[in-house]
Amino acid sequence: LKSEVTEAELETLSDALLGMADEIPGIASITAGTNNSPEGKSQGYAYGFIVRFTDEAARDAYLPHPFHRQIASEHIRPLVEDVLVFDYSVF
Repeated sequence: LKSEVTEAELETLSDALLGMADEIPGIASITAGTNNSPEGKSQGYAYGFIVRFTDEAARDAYLPHPFHRQIASEHIRPLVEDVLVFDYSVF
């Protein structure tokens, strides 16, 4: 997050991210929160969210989904300097 992001902006961002589960098919769950690790290995990332999909096809459909793009454009990009995306399959 950019250093000037306010608590109100962070709350609006969280609400927008969590709202994607109601708008985009194939999202099983979304969680979001701020870093609280005592290890000091967050590489500057203070906020994160996890989107769980029903399957890889749902993830692939989410990426170009208009609501996802709207959330990214209106709520994510204005507040962040950089993002880290990490997709994985559960063993």
